[in-house]
Amino acid sequence: MENELTNFKPEEVAKKIINFIKKEVQEAGFKRVIIPLSGGIDSSTTAFLAVKALGPDNVLVVELPYKDLNHDRDAELVIAQLKIPLANVYEIEISEIVESFVKKLPKPDRLRTANIMARIRMILLYDLAKKHQALVCGTENKSEYLLGYFTRFGDEASDLEPIRNLYKTEVLKLAKYLGVPEKIIEKAPTAGLWKGQTDEGELGFSYEQADPILYLHFDKKYSCEEIVKKGYKKELVEKVKTQVEANRFKHEVPKTLPV
Repeated sequence: MENELTNFKPEEVAKKIINFIKKEVQEAGFKRVIIPLSGGIDSSTTAFLAVKALGPDNVLVVELPYKDLNHDRDAELVIAQLKIPLANVYEIEISEIVESFVKKLPKPDRLRTANIMARIRMILLYDLAKKHQALVCGTENKSEYLLGYFTRFGDEASDLEPIRNLYKTEVLKLAKYLGVPEKIIEKAPTAGLWKGQTDEGELGFSYEQADPILYLHFDKKYSCEEIVKKGYKKELVEKVKTQVEANRFKHEVPKTLPV
């Protein structure tokens, strides 16, 4: 079974994304971007690209930890390596804000609480963007987007998405090329929504397993049957398909009635 994503060229892709960031920020009439920096590979890679595009003085980063989550301090490795000025760095602990919402709701489960966390982070991010006249730079990758693995009007809310057309496994290659700290590259992907949470544990498969299937289906327009014939396990293909279809609604704009 051949690897469908082996032709990725990080140097070329990095140049394209850097030019994209420059162009989008300039055309919008801004000079700065603000990035939610968790210390994960997606936000770290995005920060590296943004600094290359705009310079460290024009990149603001926000750490938004919840309780004892997101406290591995890996975001600080990125801030130090990129020489982002401390005046451009915010850390806002969101536990108290989240709990004030949760107390008002009837028996919120873990997933609903996680969605509240994502939307509170979005509110704070956009408020700081307004304060500093900056565009919100998203950190979503193509795998998350196609799988619908995000909170609608939460962590996917942004003004530009530099890495949304890169599969997670491609982001990994780009991160290595850019010099993102090895500690961050080696971490298990997590949205940091509850203790012990990982993307693979929640999805039921890894990005290494899902990305070739997503690529064949969305980029090459293969049917699930054709993907299975290429050697991928039917159970895995069905699992990925189920995740995609269950979250398809997240990609729709609000419906309107023509009159």
